[in-house]
Amino acid sequence: MSVRFSAEITGANEVMATLLGLSKGRAAQAFAKAMNDTGFEGRRAMQAEMAQVFDKPTPYILRSPRFKGATAQRLSVTIEPTYLGGKGIDPQKILQAQEWGGTRVDKRSEVALRRVGILPAGFQTVVPQSPFPGSTDGYGNIKGSFIVQLLSYFQSFGEQGYKANMTDKTKGRVHRGTKKSAGRRYFVSYGKLRGGARTTAKGDPDQRASTLAPGIWAASGTGGVVVQPVLLFVKRGSYKPRLSMQRIVDKADLYNYLQSRVRFRFREAAGV
Repeated sequence: MSVRFSAEITGANEVMATLLGLSKGRAAQAFAKAMNDTGFEGRRAMQAEMAQVFDKPTPYILRSPRFKGATAQRLSVTIEPTYLGGKGIDPQKILQAQEWGGTRVDKRSEVALRRVGILPAGFQTVVPQSPFPGSTDGYGNIKGSFIVQLLSYFQSFGEQGYKANMTDKTKGRVHRGTKKSAGRRYFVSYGKLRGGARTTAKGDPDQRASTLAPGIWAASGTGGVVVQPVLLFVKRGSYKPRLSMQRIVDKADLYNYLQSRVRFRFREAAGV
């Protein structure tokens, strides 16, 4: 998903360059500056649209639009979400479905949970309306460190990550808690999906599990057990198109903006 502008010095722009006494090289430089002005404006428009149509977009997503600027030798500009490296997911993968819609691709954590038989086929995970304390990043997303702990607790890492799976000793510390956090036990409920609580080594059985919504739950607290949802299991979701590159171009009136910047940059180059 991207916005692209390409141009040649022909027609009215060529006439304007001639009238102002610009050489072809100086006109090309002015044109490149005008296109880069438009690229910056297009990036701001894309960020504004993302902030408006998405629910609590992360700074990572809002920063992702980048533009490849024009030069006098290459009169084209591209504005698109760009992967900046590190542990983040390529924003193109995140945003592609937001433009075209369609089925949501499984997260790596969902693949891992399904592989060990915790997440049923055809289901994905969602954060509950009231997130489990400390589990989210403030933007409605599960923290990476928290999901790693959860996968480790349920022995969900594959053969290559077997050392990351939680030992009984470490699991005991989670159960006991620390001075900073209360002890907790995670367990899986399938509600009416499978007729009762999951009673296996991968999860702690709870008598109330059969009455709970399908998902991963936590029993925690002192002076009485508090049971809260951590991740809920829902049928595989689909995205409705939200982000339209054409709508961004139209709302920002980028084509007319480009023409106005061309006139300004040509006059600037001519000293008029």
